[in-house]
Amino acid sequence: MKKWTVTLISMLMIIVLAGCSLEPPEWAKPNPNKSNGQKKIGLSISTLNNPFFVSLKDGVMAEAKKQGIQVIVVDAQNDSAKQTNDVDDLIQQGVSALLINPADSAAISTAVQSANSVGIPVITLDRSADKGEVAALVASDNVKGGRMAAEYFVEQLGEGAKVIELEGVPGASATRERGKGFHEVADKQLDVVSKQSADFDRSKGLNVMENLLQGNPDVQAVFAHNDEMALGAIEAIQSSGKDIPVIGFDGNDDAIKSIQDGKLTATVAQQPVLIGQLALQAALDVLSGKQVESSIPAELKLVTNENVNE
Repeated sequence: MKKWTVTLISMLMIIVLAGCSLEPPEWAKPNPNKSNGQKKIGLSISTLNNPFFVSLKDGVMAEAKKQGIQVIVVDAQNDSAKQTNDVDDLIQQGVSALLINPADSAAISTAVQSANSVGIPVITLDRSADKGEVAALVASDNVKGGRMAAEYFVEQLGEGAKVIELEGVPGASATRERGKGFHEVADKQLDVVSKQSADFDRSKGLNVMENLLQGNPDVQAVFAHNDEMALGAIEAIQSSGKDIPVIGFDGNDDAIKSIQDGKLTATVAQQPVLIGQLALQAALDVLSGKQVESSIPAELKLVTNENVNE
């Protein structure tokens, strides 16, 4: 009798365990549609220690205020691992959609795929994600901007001019694309004597430029993948007593002032506020079931001392 009872209990336990699932209960799963009647958007910024990305965030927030949307902002501080964790946290908070400005286009792919797995739409800003499903990328045409910088040097200095290139964060799509556009022209009509990453950072731009000037005393121009590096490069150039034209990329306030002051030669100006506004609107369109373009462009303009006040 005891043996039969033990067998019966064992069978019941097997049935109960078979009915269990490794899936979390429904109440523990992120619910992008549960936001107390108000859409809740998550915004992950690569760094808020850069005026361009602050303006991008401001564009999102301004549009969100106009639309009556709650936005949760997190700052990755240029740390890919932190950004992945930040996005996971936003997912757990039940955001309706994610706006992501990747610190690294490859590293962010895991977070994008996590959002995909629970049905949360992703919009990327300024930089793309290498993997995962992204509803739209809102950005300037970085390749075109790189070409614009190289073409300006050819126009101003002539073919064969010796140029240094300060590259952005390795792995960022903006770094790849701006470099690609620049080299489409420079490899044929300029002489790129050296290139090195300064991680889109002003202080690194200063330090890297100091070292590159020592190794390339006859350099005639500098193209930096963003304004922060360009402004750092100008400090190094001024300290050396040289007069070398520098072109940046972004069009942030410090860069525009530097052009007005006769220091920075030019910047390929983006419209970060517009990028932020377009990204939020794209997220709302996706949530309402509308079709959006996979790539949403924001216009570029080469700003020089001749048109800086226009």
